[in-house]
Amino acid sequence: MSSEKTSIQMFGIKTPIIREGDDIVQILETALEDAGLVPVDGDIFVLAESAVGTAERRVVKLASVTPGKRAKELGEQYGIDPREMELVLQECDEIFGGVPGAALTITKGVLAPNAGIDASNAPEGHVTLLPEDPRKSSEKIRSRLEQHYSCRLGVIIGDSRTQPLRLGCSGIALGVSGFVPVEDVRGTSDIYGKTLRITYKAVADNLVSAAELLMGETAERVPCVLIRGAPVIMVNESPDMPTIPMEGCMYFGNVIRGRTGDKGTGKNA
Repeated sequence: MSSEKTSIQMFGIKTPIIREGDDIVQILETALEDAGLVPVDGDIFVLAESAVGTAERRVVKLASVTPGKRAKELGEQYGIDPREMELVLQECDEIFGGVPGAALTITKGVLAPNAGIDASNAPEGHVTLLPEDPRKSSEKIRSRLEQHYSCRLGVIIGDSRTQPLRLGCSGIALGVSGFVPVEDVRGTSDIYGKTLRITYKAVADNLVSAAELLMGETAERVPCVLIRGAPVIMVNESPDMPTIPMEGCMYFGNVIRGRTGDKGTGKNA
């Protein structure tokens, strides 16, 4: 059941640079020991997808990629290295368009620029792909951490994303293990007693967003954040991240149907 905790603590776990094939759990255990931190029941580990992908050997040398005709066309259209564009085509489910430097894709069920492929925090001339199966990755990591520390833990594989019409990145959970990632609060009441009809709490996404404040986006070398006191519902499983169909998405459904509505009356209308 969900806890009534009123405070949350976050600890950035600094590590050496993670290389291909590294044992990320062993690295975390050493880093925790060096920091004097011992996980307790209910702690949540948020791990950067690039660190997990690197440890899982999901790093690709661009010189080893031969782009096809479509990759060359789209690479020129969006200003993306055609070799990277070839990887985008291989990794994504669908491409919907893009802007200079980024192709908009659906990848592993969510919107992702360039199929989540990351050139930052990768060796020169290389890119890092998303973990093959973030849910399974989170499950394996949680299992080992729980065994080592003899307590119930949660693990999130997280990434950063931009929001429509907003500048800057926030967090998104790609895979979760050990707690409920999205809580259904329909049927509960707001402070005025009105019944909520459509509200879900994006618990895992919110935790990733909070963790990103410590992880950063550059050379911080903080690939993991331990969150203590988060009001989550712990479970002994690895739930799938809930998604909705495109046509049911308020943002994406309307975008793909075209702009047919009237302008508003605000000062920027």
